[in-house]
Amino acid sequence: MSAIKIGTSPPAAMDELQAPGSPSLVEAARQIEELGFESLWVPDLLIGDGTPALEAALALAAAAAVTERIKIGFSVLVVPLRPAPWLATQVATLQHLSNERLLLGVGSGGFPGSPFWQALGVSGRERGRLTNATLELLPQLLAGEPVEITEDAPPLTLAPSAAMPPVLVGGSTSAFGRVLEHGDGWFPSLITPADLAPAITRLRDLASERGLPAPSVTVGGHFIMGSDETARTAYDSLVRNLVDVHGMTPEVAAKTPMTARTPEELAEIFAAYQEAGADRVVTGADNGDWKTQLEFLAEARAMVR
Repeated sequence: MSAIKIGTSPPAAMDELQAPGSPSLVEAARQIEELGFESLWVPDLLIGDGTPALEAALALAAAAAVTERIKIGFSVLVVPLRPAPWLATQVATLQHLSNERLLLGVGSGGFPGSPFWQALGVSGRERGRLTNATLELLPQLLAGEPVEITEDAPPLTLAPSAAMPPVLVGGSTSAFGRVLEHGDGWFPSLITPADLAPAITRLRDLASERGLPAPSVTVGGHFIMGSDETARTAYDSLVRNLVDVHGMTPEVAAKTPMTARTPEELAEIFAAYQEAGADRVVTGADNGDWKTQLEFLAEARAMVR
C-alpha cells in the first residue's frame, strides 16, 4: 500500500484572507509545493454577504502559474452556479495552464440560500439536476465534440480540447449515486476514520457490483493543531459551527474535528484515515498562524510512510 497523499490549502477563503501576516495566494502556493505536499486545494465559498472569498477557478489559475509539480484541485466547485459551457471552458483552461494537474472536486451544495445564489437566479431546488446535467455534458465539451446544449441553439464546439480531469464528488453517502455515475472518486468531509471505513467498503462494493473500478477516496479533514489556547478556542468554535450550521448533534460534533497536539499525533491520524481506506487527506490551517500551521502539517506529512 502506497503512502496516503496529503494536500492543503493556501489562504483563499473567509477570515484567512484578512489574517495578520497571511501570505498572498501566490506566495503560499510556492511554499506548499516547496514543502512537498501532493496537492493544493481552493474551496468555492462565494456567499455574497460581504464574507471574503476568492473565486476558485481564478485562484487555481494563479497557483498553476507559479508551480510545476503539485496537483491543483477544487474543494469543492459548486457546479450549479456555472453553466456547462462556461465550466468546461474554465476546466480546459486550467488543464492547459497546469499541464493537466487539475483535480475536479465537485458538489451541488454551497450556500443555496445565500445572496450569491439568488443574484445568479439559481434555485437550490434544482441544484441536483443541474449538477448531474452538467457533469453529463462535461466530457464531450472538453473533448471538443459538437454538443447540443439546447434544442433551439446550434451545436457548441469548444477548442482547444483538454483531457478530462479526475472528478471527485463531494458529499455524504447520499452522493454515492453521483460518484458511480459521473465520478472517479468520493470527496467526503466532516467524517472520522471510524465512520469512513464502512462507508468506503459500501461504495466500493457498489462499484464492484456495477463492474466499475474502485472509486478513489479523498477526505476533507478538519484538524486542530497544537495544544495552546488558540487551538482550544479554535476547537470550540468549530464544534459550535458544526452544530449551528451543519445541524450535527453536540455529541457528534465534539468528535468530528481531529485534534493533534504534535506532528506525530497528526501523522497517526493520517495513518488512521489510510487504514480506513482513504487515498488522500486534504486539510487547511484551521487555527493559528498559517505558516506555522503549514510547517506543522509538513512535519506530519514527512512521517507518513
